[in-house]
Amino acid sequence: MRFIDMFCGIGGFRLGLEQAGSQIQQGKQEEQRGQDRDNLSRRGNSGFSERPNGQPAEFHCVWANDNDKYACQIYRRHFGEVTEADIKTVDASAIPDHELLCAGFPCQSFSKAGKRRGFEDTRGTLFFDICRVLRAKRPRLLFLENVRGLLSADEGRTFLIILQSLDELGYDCQWQVLNSKDYGVPQNRERVFIIGHLRGQPRPKVFPLGEAGQLNETMELTGEPTTGCLRARGEEDMHSGLNLVSEMEGIRRLTPIECERLQGFPDNWTAGISDAQRYKCLGNAVSVPVIEAIGRQLMEFNG
Repeated sequence: MRFIDMFCGIGGFRLGLEQAGSQIQQGKQEEQRGQDRDNLSRRGNSGFSERPNGQPAEFHCVWANDNDKYACQIYRRHFGEVTEADIKTVDASAIPDHELLCAGFPCQSFSKAGKRRGFEDTRGTLFFDICRVLRAKRPRLLFLENVRGLLSADEGRTFLIILQSLDELGYDCQWQVLNSKDYGVPQNRERVFIIGHLRGQPRPKVFPLGEAGQLNETMELTGEPTTGCLRARGEEDMHSGLNLVSEMEGIRRLTPIECERLQGFPDNWTAGISDAQRYKCLGNAVSVPVIEAIGRQLMEFNG
């Protein structure tokens, strides 16, 4: 599945999706090897030849963009090419064709840690650049992430505008608030994830995701949005990399490597820039294991 990585940061979306694709690919190869063994056994052949490991990745990134030079430096080191530019200057028609649009669009204007100005903040209006790309390229799926505070910003009106905008573009949406702590990392980090599909295309069964005790605020929109389901039941935690940990000798700041582990990145993923920029980049990143879990659901739907 070809995808683009808008507001790509240090590559949390791409890493999570590629890991999901690799797991599914490995599972298919193991299943095929088992079938091959059974077939050979039935034919009385004791030998076995490994199938070539040459299948393409399940997810393939065709374009990535961010305007933070430090995040781009990290992304480029791990993945290669990234378009380092203000998204508002990018010609949407020039973006490669793709089936999936991914975007963890800037969320400070929706966070409790900020002033909650929503679309009054220029960062909030970057959502409409997502709409601009959707209008130009018409991918059949979209995958968005933002802070939980997006649901309650401006008493739910901000999220209503988002849903109405996507509805007008022909996308039906489902969404859920997921907590990183439920996906193998020791961090209480709640984020809202939105999956949209182009009306008339098969609907992916992604949410609800997780065990029954972990589910909250799972909703779906397949028609005219209403304000009745938009109120969040909680508030957003601090969107920051400056977390503290208590030890026997006192309070200290988490190291950059510890922050990488909290977000599910490999150690030293952000090495090569200052610690201050590492904290900032990691604070702005998505939790990789959550993206991976959603990616597996998308690939199951995609067959």
